[in-house]
Amino acid sequence: MFHRDLIFLVADSNMEQTVRGLMSRPRSLGIRQGITFDIIRHPRHDPGVFRGAHEYLRNLQNNYRYALVMFDRVGCGKEAGKSASELEAEVEERLQQAGWRDRCAAIALDPELEIWVFARSSHVIEVIANNDEELYRKFLGYAKKDSSGKPIDPKNVMEQLLRKAKIPRSSSLYGELARKVGLESCQDRAFGKFKRVLQEWFSAGDRQQAE
Repeated sequence: MFHRDLIFLVADSNMEQTVRGLMSRPRSLGIRQGITFDIIRHPRHDPGVFRGAHEYLRNLQNNYRYALVMFDRVGCGKEAGKSASELEAEVEERLQQAGWRDRCAAIALDPELEIWVFARSSHVIEVIANNDEELYRKFLGYAKKDSSGKPIDPKNVMEQLLRKAKIPRSSSLYGELARKVGLESCQDRAFGKFKRVLQEWFSAGDRQQAE
């Protein structure tokens, strides 16, 4: 008998606060209420999650029904020449072999967590630019972007914005964004997988409507 529904293994406190914020919105995620979960951070951050998630979680497989691990593709130590999906498959294979068969998933944020920050939402401008839309548009305009219009180096853009807006860097900003930003506006591949996996594991049922 499992004690809890879900264990998250994440790379750092920013990721932890993001997950906590998202999991406070089960209706927006399309999952049922009352999921019991814990979040632990790997002391070796992204490389530790990528290389050692299976060992870190091996002894917890009888305590949790499912395991979801998250790390940045850039900085994990194996990003050169491999896609986020390929990195995820490697981690999931190791987790499967460590006893989490059919009860695990890995998410590689590409290039890094901050890519989720730049959603089309006024709340983003509120939180990371102190409601200064002109400043936000200016920094975003200077940044090199990918095909979806998001910054190629999202962490750098966010950190520059925070400095210019005189907002102290804090993990709590990630939690605030996760609680406020409309989730339907985020079209990122990794975020789509995050929602899809949770919905497969914790179906909201026919009666629960999405926000």
